[in-house]
Amino acid sequence: MKREQLTVTETIDEIQDALRCLERSGWDGFDCSSRCLETIQNWGRPPGAVRESLNDIQRDLGECRRCGLSAGRTKIVFGAGNPEAELVFIGEGPGYEEDRQGEPFVGPAGQLLTKIIAAIGLDRDQVYICNIIKCRPPGNRNPETDEIATCSPFLKRQLKAIRPKFVCTLGKFAAQTLLDTTDPISRLRGHRHFYDGLRVIPTYHPAYLLRNPGKKRQVWEDMKLLMKEMGLPLPAKDASINKT
Repeated sequence: MKREQLTVTETIDEIQDALRCLERSGWDGFDCSSRCLETIQNWGRPPGAVRESLNDIQRDLGECRRCGLSAGRTKIVFGAGNPEAELVFIGEGPGYEEDRQGEPFVGPAGQLLTKIIAAIGLDRDQVYICNIIKCRPPGNRNPETDEIATCSPFLKRQLKAIRPKFVCTLGKFAAQTLLDTTDPISRLRGHRHFYDGLRVIPTYHPAYLLRNPGKKRQVWEDMKLLMKEMGLPLPAKDASINKT
């Protein structure tokens, strides 16, 4: 008797069973990894039906050689923090210490960011921190347009995976990239913006504050706006970031 036509789901199940059988038999040349099987399982499903995880994105990034920054880096700085955070901080790119340790915002600017996070009543374990580019530019120079264009899709995938409600961009490059604008950070800060349904509060980069401590008061005003948006209680007096 002629076999009935298989449905898409049944076909996918048969392919998975065949790959598992080949793996158990010791065959070479077939990708029988869990990632491959998961990819096959998602065939035929509508886009967005399966939520990509941060681990998926990091595996896809791999030992990235997509732009010239890879030639001079020590470590890729993917991101760190709560993968289900309501608030994500986005900076520009790794500096010396970040490149050495493979973690975002661990140098002097990172220490100031930690104080800023504490000032709004949170800690680093409650938020997620990343950058628009994952490798340190030589001499900490500004990222170039092609480098941002190559790396920023990974950032946007991170945001889709985390699904935060709020984003705080640090510095002009993060704000301009996410908001697709050329407006200066001095014009963008102090206001609420939107990206893909997320509320975005731009402010100055902590490294800029180390060079221009007089701007800390403006950053604190931005943080109070962020706290208001998030429904966090406002402190009775100004935070210590204005005094450091």
